[in-house]
Amino acid sequence: MGRFARSGAMVGVLILTASLALTGCGDDQKKPAFVSGGQPASVSAAEGTASAEPSGQPAAAAALEVSPADGADHRPVSTEIGAKIPGGGKVSKVVLTAANGATVEGRLRRDGSSWVPSSALKYNTRYTATVSGTGEDGQTHQGTSTFTTMPKPKSMIGSGLYMFDGKTYGVGMPVVAEFSPGIPKKDRAAVQKRMFVRTDPPQPGAWHWLYNGTQAYYRAPEYWKPGTTISVRLALAGIPLSNGRYGNVDRTATAKIGRAFEMKVDNASKKMTVYENGAVIRTVPVSLGKKSTPSSSGTMVVMEKKESTVFDTRDDPDPNNQYVTKIDFAQRITWGGEYIHAAPWSEGVQGRVNVSHGCVNVSMANGKWLFDRTLVGDPITVTGTPRKLVPGNGWTAWSMSWSEFIAGSALPVPNGGAGPAF
Repeated sequence: MGRFARSGAMVGVLILTASLALTGCGDDQKKPAFVSGGQPASVSAAEGTASAEPSGQPAAAAALEVSPADGADHRPVSTEIGAKIPGGGKVSKVVLTAANGATVEGRLRRDGSSWVPSSALKYNTRYTATVSGTGEDGQTHQGTSTFTTMPKPKSMIGSGLYMFDGKTYGVGMPVVAEFSPGIPKKDRAAVQKRMFVRTDPPQPGAWHWLYNGTQAYYRAPEYWKPGTTISVRLALAGIPLSNGRYGNVDRTATAKIGRAFEMKVDNASKKMTVYENGAVIRTVPVSLGKKSTPSSSGTMVVMEKKESTVFDTRDDPDPNNQYVTKIDFAQRITWGGEYIHAAPWSEGVQGRVNVSHGCVNVSMANGKWLFDRTLVGDPITVTGTPRKLVPGNGWTAWSMSWSEFIAGSALPVPNGGAGPAF
């Protein structure tokens, strides 16, 4: 088992913005508040009912209510535009314009609850929202609101997205969002509403939060379909949290899913069965963790690959587990230091005896063969060892059933998973 510091192992994989100093916001008089866009704060500038029309003429349609309310200030740059049509109805159009005349692109949520700008608004900027919609009475309603966003806050969370534009991943690759410090439990629903995932072809999915809020995983009920395109936007810039911090930046990525490739390791037989597109393509003898350092049982995914590296465990408190060894064809599957890797020193017992420090040992030839074929995100399932995979020790989204997974969502999940927000 190689014990690497997590930050060192993931250089180039996670872009994590360091948290800024814990200082107060520029304006301590106003507490941060989530802007859901669902319920307007007040009536827009066009409030009130129209004056009576001449006899025989239809009354003018009442103005719809827009949120943020006209004149609102210090709004987060994560603000969404909400509207309420008197008597009920459907919003059809939102035009958001900055003070310099620039128009902001955006989209209506499918549930009609709000209109979401396609990128974060600018700090300390005045915006005007003009909203149109059709009421239950068939009339066209319109409302306008001018509001101002807050200055840039001084205290922010760090965030990361383990997915990059143009990359191809395995069918088990979850969307992984990371937060430093973790998101408080009472804020997770509002943050989750700002984490958007769209797949083509469409596949329902859900988010699951680790207990401490430092990571959230998004996956479908089953592995992704080969060839799927995944588009992600973590729209976190400016989102206010109850601990006085704000989201730092929006993060986006569009990536592809490759062929279906899966590894299954059985401790009883000490063999790995390799599947590609559902067919067995190879059976590989393995040596797993010895009794004192057992391998983890559960479904993991390949997190990173290094053709050559060095395992240095001299900081292990047990002298028997301290060593410095050059390793070839290393594929990380847990944060705790479990890898699939070539181990020529154990080739004589592979398929018969467990002698590793927790890693999946294979021969040099099989290590290279696997390394040349795997993608980050390819799943590996280990069964039959005395140690159960700990949630969060790697990208453990697949180490639980679907019902267990959706229980970790901060928002209700429909049967079978949720569709895209837009």
